[in-house]
Amino acid sequence: MEENIYGIGAIITGIIIFIGVWIYAIASWGFLLGVMIGWLPAMIAGLIGGILWPLIILIVVGFIGLILLFSN
Repeated sequence: MEENIYGIGAIITGIIIFIGVWIYAIASWGFLLGVMIGWLPAMIAGLIGGILWPLIILIVVGFIGLILLFSN
């Protein structure tokens, strides 16, 4: 059961990071160059982010906690 949860989380996180990095590449390098070769760094970042997704979730939850703590 735990292996399935890790795999599902890795796929979801990897896809989100892939799309985000690809959009960033298009915005930074222009449409043509970003679409043509922007998928390569997006794929690498998505793979690494998918493998490290529990750490990414902890960091995001920590930032949200800090924002809520210091917003009052």
